[in-house]
Amino acid sequence: MPPPSDLRSVVRPRPVPALLAAAERYLWVAADAAQSADAATRSHLDDGRCVGWYGPPTVGWRVAIDAERADAPVPPTLAGRFGTADFWARWTRAECCCKLADVPVALWWRRYGLGTPAGGAVLWRTLRVADLVVTVGFASGPGFASGPGFASGPGFASGPGFASGPDTAPEPRIALPTGRGHSCL
Repeated sequence: MPPPSDLRSVVRPRPVPALLAAAERYLWVAADAAQSADAATRSHLDDGRCVGWYGPPTVGWRVAIDAERADAPVPPTLAGRFGTADFWARWTRAECCCKLADVPVALWWRRYGLGTPAGGAVLWRTLRVADLVVTVGFASGPGFASGPGFASGPGFASGPGFASGPDTAPEPRIALPTGRGHSCL
């Protein structure tokens, strides 16, 4: 039997890196949500537009996207908490991970700030599409939120390194590059 580190490549098909490399081909920015109703997943923008993912189905993988206007001002409260450097790229990555893990953003902030933990359960890419910052993320199979290095459920925001209260989210601990596929969990 292969060592545990080799099992992932044996049991998990890897169509996702090629999709991430060609992500621009599968994203479409629509004037409104009605025009992207047939997308596999969508992200709604504050100006009424909607970004849809039109990639082929990926058996055993779930997909999520998040998009924001690149020139949108960072809300002052969030700027004070997380800083403004590369904010929308970090924000869209965290949002994608939240969607894939089915974890509320407020709980994510307490655990990771706008960072993304290491481990391999999610593959993602952050890119510019027109005037937008878009992150596409894929998670394989169920159980993503219960894998090694990822805590969820009732104790998600408790335990070592957690403080409670509305203003206790840590500053991001990870500087994340953009533009290429990266592992986020």
